[in-house]
Amino acid sequence: MFKKPVDVKTVQRLSGADKKKLRRTAKERFPQASDADLDAILPPKGEITLAKYPNHALVYAIEGEFPMIFNIDARGHDLFPTVYALWKVPHLLPAFTLKGGEVSRYVIGGADLMFPGISIPPEGFPSFEAGQPWAVKVPGNPAPIAVGITTMCSTEALKAGLRGKALRIVHYYRDMLWDSADGRYVPNEGFFEDIVVEDPNFVSTSQSPDSTEETTEATHDSEDAAVGTSDTADPGIQREGTEEITDGVNELKLPEDKSTEQAPDEREHQNLTTEEIDSLLDKCLLQALYTSIKEKELPIPGSTLWSNHILPCRPPGVTLDIKKSSHKKLSKWLQSKSSSGLISAKEDKYKKEVILLGINRKHPDYVAFKPEKRVQEPVEHEKAVAESSVTKQLEVAEIYKPSSHVKPIFVAVEADMEKYYSASEASDIVFRYVEKENLVKPTDKAKVILDVTLCDALYKGAIKKGTAYPTEIHKKDLGSTFLNRMQVHHIVIRGTQEVIRKGAIKTIQIMTERRQGNKKMTRLSGLECFLMDPDSLASELQKKFACSTTTAELPGKKGQYEVLVQGGVIDDLAKHLVDHYGVPKRYIEVYDKTKR
Repeated sequence: MFKKPVDVKTVQRLSGADKKKLRRTAKERFPQASDADLDAILPPKGEITLAKYPNHALVYAIEGEFPMIFNIDARGHDLFPTVYALWKVPHLLPAFTLKGGEVSRYVIGGADLMFPGISIPPEGFPSFEAGQPWAVKVPGNPAPIAVGITTMCSTEALKAGLRGKALRIVHYYRDMLWDSADGRYVPNEGFFEDIVVEDPNFVSTSQSPDSTEETTEATHDSEDAAVGTSDTADPGIQREGTEEITDGVNELKLPEDKSTEQAPDEREHQNLTTEEIDSLLDKCLLQALYTSIKEKELPIPGSTLWSNHILPCRPPGVTLDIKKSSHKKLSKWLQSKSSSGLISAKEDKYKKEVILLGINRKHPDYVAFKPEKRVQEPVEHEKAVAESSVTKQLEVAEIYKPSSHVKPIFVAVEADMEKYYSASEASDIVFRYVEKENLVKPTDKAKVILDVTLCDALYKGAIKKGTAYPTEIHKKDLGSTFLNRMQVHHIVIRGTQEVIRKGAIKTIQIMTERRQGNKKMTRLSGLECFLMDPDSLASELQKKFACSTTTAELPGKKGQYEVLVQGGVIDDLAKHLVDHYGVPKRYIEVYDKTKR
């Protein structure tokens, strides 16, 4: 479920009603949990976020801390605790104890747990039903290392002689779900000191012939087979360092003091007084006003100001909570800053939200403030490098060329008429004109007064006869209206190839349909827009999917071809275009005509 990295689709805060519903569901799912146990993993006064993944998994986390609960089918009832939750409340789930640390290296690699790998306690084999959540522990250690689902009931297991698969592992220590919290907390400090995290010379336990022979000898040929590696083991398990990983798991200890769960910086900032929090809020606001908020972006809703500008300016490791300040609410804090003259803000009665309208850059607090220079963390830098290596394959962007409608605006600000502009650059042109002619409405800074030149540039020829021309426009609509009056083009760059075409970017279309004999065929078209050769791609897909492929010219479209792939490979094909050719997902349209 969480072996491979996946991008989160959406993240949102749960409402009070949703948090109560989640708590009730968790109580039903984990009947042995007390109210105090639930408070530890779902704090009543803390913010809980819900992250939705493309694989239909839902992950509930304490905001600014760790993922605590997840659901693998997006229905919201089959909840499982993460290892972070089990480290807080070890008895949240019943647990199987492994026979030895040797088995744990396969479980950490994502392999399912087999009955022969389970240690039977003196009181006898435990009773359980199929489909129940169970944890996995190593001998002599209360800290669970994995979570899974029972594949059969205990009665069936005993009838089978305690052979076969006991748990289908859905989450384990060091998988992508654990890593989503950046590995910020492990119960025992120094846990990673002797672990080999990456070894380029690893041997796969599922694909390499040597490894398969070794694994079979260690597991399947023996009655003591402990893990299922044929279809579930992660091929990235390393031969070197696995003993060290096992030793590390054996040393995994739960903290006696809960304060050890938090980094020093987090403990320090959680002990801030109300006055210190107020001071930190003001500092973050001034930092945002200096570094990230531009005049052309105004007005800005308070929620956007908070999430996109204020929070990114907080010090590393700090959970900034407006409720712990003297103001208690974001709206009251912004209104107090407006009363002091630093900013101009008012409440939108329809949206019931405070809007930031302007910034007084001559205010004494603004003038006296010295913004901090933030150094990009190495992890973020490495991530940026990794992402750039993919996007280097293909660069796609919409660009704009001045039309006759907007020519007077470009002439007035002495901008080049023959140049292509990005959306932001084009918007800058019209805002430069507004600033030059001083067209911002004095009584409402969010509005721009339309003089004759600007009004003609935006509306001449687009207004029906007999309809009055507008006299002003909202700042948030000015940029988009100006872009609509320009000629849209798009640029495509792949390696040394660069093409500029008129019009908006066309999408790649992937369609699966049924042919004679109820066979599936996948059609792929629109490749030329992204500088991809249909014949070369067809040859590549033939090898990748081990199926027949061909190309054909599209009827009535000279010079445009489609690739025909035998079989229903619609999802794999789309993923291949994204991963290997750098085509953005938003430019791929998928149609499955085989579904009724």
